Amino acid sequence: MHSMRKAIMSSALAVALVSLVSLPPAISPAYGAGTPAPKDAHVYFIWPQDGTVIHGGKFWVRMGLRNMGVAPKGVNMPNVGHHHLLIDTDLPPLDESIPNDRNHLHFGAGETEARIELPPGKHTLQLLLGDQDHRPHDPPVYSKKITVTVR
Repeated sequence: MHSMRKAIMSSALAVALVSLVSLPPAISPAYGAGTPAPKDAHVYFIWPQDGTVIHGGKFWVRMGLRNMGVAPKGVNMPNVGHHHLLIDTDLPPLDESIPNDRNHLHFGAGETEARIELPPGKHTLQLLLGDQDHRPHDPPVYSKKITVTVR
């Protein structure tokens, strides 16, 4: 009886391995990047708005998201991501992880607002949503670029 059970388990394992080997390759997203996003997803600035003049350099950035949810990095659920704030830079390659430096701020704890400080002058700000691995979604979800002036 024991050898019969062992033979059945070996056969089941062989069938499982063969079916894994014969699975079709996964189709990569159009951007070769992150997880799928709804086509009507929209990320935007609640504050500041384009053209805002900020006195003193320290201010709150409030980030909005429509038709998706916000979750911390590492959370792998459909239609969620976390914010990245791009400062004085263009969008990074949309098929790679979003850089993490002074021009690409990550809000991987799921924050929807953050206090930042910028030196005097004109600055551009743009939001880019990232998936659980800090990769842009497919299609990528990003805001229009806005300009603020710090005095």
